[in-house]
Parts: sequence; C-alpha cells; structure tokens
Amino acid sequence: MWPHKQHSLGWIFVSRMIGIICFLIIVVLANILTFYVGNPLYHAGVDFLNLNFWLLILIGVIIFVGDIFGAFPFPLNLPAPIIKAIGSVFVIAFVLRVFEWVDTATGNNIYHYFWLLSFVIVPIVFIIVLLAGYYEIICDLWAKARIRDESETVVHAGDSTSFVQSLSPKSWEDVSAELRMMLYEIIHRFREEIRRR
Repeated sequence: MWPHKQHSLGWIFVSRMIGIICFLIIVVLANILTFYVGNPLYHAGVDFLNLNFWLLILIGVIIFVGDIFGAFPFPLNLPAPIIKAIGSVFVIAFVLRVFEWVDTATGNNIYHYFWLLSFVIVPIVFIIVLLAGYYEIICDLWAKARIRDESETVVHAGDSTSFVQSLSPKSWEDVSAELRMMLYEIIHRFREEIRRR
C-alpha cells in the first residue's frame, strides 16, 4: 500500500479558485440569459440558483478549507475529515432544497418524505465521510512508515552491528530526537509551501 499523491497548497488554491470563478461566471451568464429566454422553467431554475447562491459558495469554501488542511502533513491534516464531513451535511441540505424546488415545480408531495429521511441520512453520511477521511490518513501513515522502515533496514552483507542496533529498544534520547526531527520537517514543509506561493 503506497501513500496517496498529495497536491501542493498552491495547486489546491489555484484549482479551487478556478472552480469558484467558473461557478460565478455560470451564475452571471444564467442571469443575463433570462432577458433572452422566455421559458418559465428556466426562469424558475435561475431563481432557485440565485436563492441558493450563498449556500453553494459556503459549500465550496468548506470543501476548499478541508482540502487545504488535507494537503498538510500529519498531524496538521487531522481537522480535514471533520471539515469535509461538515461540508457533506451542507451538500445534503442543498439536495433537500433541490427536492423542495422540484416538489413545488411539479406539484408532487415527495419533499416531505425526503425531509423525514434526512434525519437518518445526515448522521450516517457525516460518520461515513469522517471515518473515510481518518482511514485515509491512517493508511497513508502506515504506507509511509513501511517505506521508511524498508529504506532504513537495508543491511549490507557482513554489517551485523546495524541490524542489532535496529532491533534494540529505543531510548528516551531517540524519541526526543525523532520529535525534534518531526517538528523540523513540519516547519520546513510550511516554508516550502509559502515559497511556492
């Protein structure tokens, strides 16, 4: 199992901002076309889009923040699954509004059933997204640890002292040295990401 490819903060920022800008262009073009299109269903769809504009922007911002935290190394990526799970709740809220709009446009009474079902769906989706995010982080840590162990335990022929040292228990000095190295790597990664931007 190999660690998944992590994109840089600059790539995530640019790609998400392009998505938000494209969404804004679509909303503006849809509103301009209302002057030229006389279809009442199209006007109702544009009105629905305008009413839920800030909800869609909020969903985009939440997912954007979750992706930003997900790009950081462990343990700074721990808030990412929580943020994405919160974003999934807002996505379900938007889907419910779509069902409500379809219900009012067609005259069917299906929204009431979906609204009752949402009390079950929302916690289930929240827990699934949360657990999937932390499972991905744990799998990534295991894969990186396996790669690091395989690279550190390469023993040359005849060099048995390094093999014995790798099997010996670690002292508190070794643990503190590893903690210092971890803090150095986190600070170094921050500096690299800031320089890329």
